[in-house]
Amino acid sequence: MALHPDSLLEKVRALPDKPGVYMMKDRLGRIIYVGKANSLKKRVSSYFQAGRTRALRHQPKIRTLIEMIADLETIEVKSEPEALLLEGKLIKQWRPRYNTDFTDDKRFLLVRLDMDAALPRFVLTRFKKDTRSRYFGPFAHSGLLRKTLATMRAKFGVLLGDSSPKKISDDTWQLYDDVRSELYGWPNTVTTAEYRERITLAADFLDGKSREWLSSLRAEMVVRAGKQEFEKAAELRDIVLALERTLAPTRKFSREVVQLQPDQTALHALQVALNLPTLPVHLECFDISHISGTFVVASMVHFTNGRPDKNNYRRFSIKSFVGNDDFRAMEEVVGRRYRRLIEEQKTFPDLVVIDGGRGQIAAALKAFLALDCPPPPMIGLAKKMETIIFHDERPPLNLPLNDPALNLLQRLRDEAHRFANTYNADLRSKKIKESILDDFLGLGPKRKKLLLDQFGSIERLRAASIDEIAQVSGFGGKIAADLHAFLHGAKTNDAPVAQPDSERPPSTP
Repeated sequence: MALHPDSLLEKVRALPDKPGVYMMKDRLGRIIYVGKANSLKKRVSSYFQAGRTRALRHQPKIRTLIEMIADLETIEVKSEPEALLLEGKLIKQWRPRYNTDFTDDKRFLLVRLDMDAALPRFVLTRFKKDTRSRYFGPFAHSGLLRKTLATMRAKFGVLLGDSSPKKISDDTWQLYDDVRSELYGWPNTVTTAEYRERITLAADFLDGKSREWLSSLRAEMVVRAGKQEFEKAAELRDIVLALERTLAPTRKFSREVVQLQPDQTALHALQVALNLPTLPVHLECFDISHISGTFVVASMVHFTNGRPDKNNYRRFSIKSFVGNDDFRAMEEVVGRRYRRLIEEQKTFPDLVVIDGGRGQIAAALKAFLALDCPPPPMIGLAKKMETIIFHDERPPLNLPLNDPALNLLQRLRDEAHRFANTYNADLRSKKIKESILDDFLGLGPKRKKLLLDQFGSIERLRAASIDEIAQVSGFGGKIAADLHAFLHGAKTNDAPVAQPDSERPPSTP
């Protein structure tokens, strides 16, 4: 097995005994494998144990992977279920060559609603065929789905994929030519406008079923992970990822159709559960995240009427300190957010949600004290048991897992996680792309900065000609040619011989 760089082994020895996701990289900085771990230290260290070569003699793919590892990045998370979700997201984003592709979309049924049809019908499919239709699901249990659709047809008087309505005048249709209309109890002759009113109600019903199922899947995934049934938890994670992606907005209904109204049930349930003075129309949630314990970032998401309001999302880089301190980071970003609202004379949200327990709530409360401003209604949502923590002296609250108020808080919290992780991924992507220059022998930080200042990105540098590279201060024709070949994966007759910057000692062969 190939020897690994000392810097990599030092990084492995310094890993924390905490859950997270790790990304293995080759010498060019490309991510070649993404994995999750309950303990980053134990899991990642296992790749570099002495004698592992013999154990892998019948597994050439894994042996080759280990030999190619030149560096790694890790992301700490708060729990293994969260690591499951993040692992899947990163695999889909980076598509590492040594990960098995997720193909969960192809295993489960979707329900397609073509709003361009004269009489839209609910049709089963396994693929998203276009962006003009609306999709529901995916649903893992086909039998349960078909029962749900049958119930929906009878409840709302809509058509399924096996129906063949007949047009009897310019704007009048006969839905069935048998006794089914009598069984369902709806008028068999309808106008287009009347039928589309039924479709709006049925779509609202099916959308609620999809989201209800998503909440139950998340809860089951947490339970399975808590029992250390990680294979089943990972399977549920894949379904959750597919369902979340499918529930993302596609096309709005046409103007002829009444827009779906926000779900007021969850808002009223939340108001009652938390004893809020007003209906929580505006919700804001904060989450702190970091990359390998170094880049600390934060996200804030805003929901209006129970739904994401992305124009009011915010993300933060921590400015007041360097290091990894969730409490100080929470105090900073909460203070920055509401100081700005005060300065702009804007109203506070109806409820502030902090991802975390008493420590995070205390940090957020400290920010309001520093502003000399009473806080709005504020709670923490502790992940382990989904416990609601109040900032006043009320005891912690645990709602049933199927409670619509808790489900709304979970959607809000999960969206804050997603937004923070996306910010992390953006920063990490930028860092990975820039780090490829570290593998060019003798190129120190001074000339690396000159290159990036000149070209702006690795992509533009890679597209540059040898003559264009040679125009950068400190680069002659020979080093420009070697760097050009290096960036394009070509072999040169000689190893790169760039002279080191004055602040960096020459590399030792």
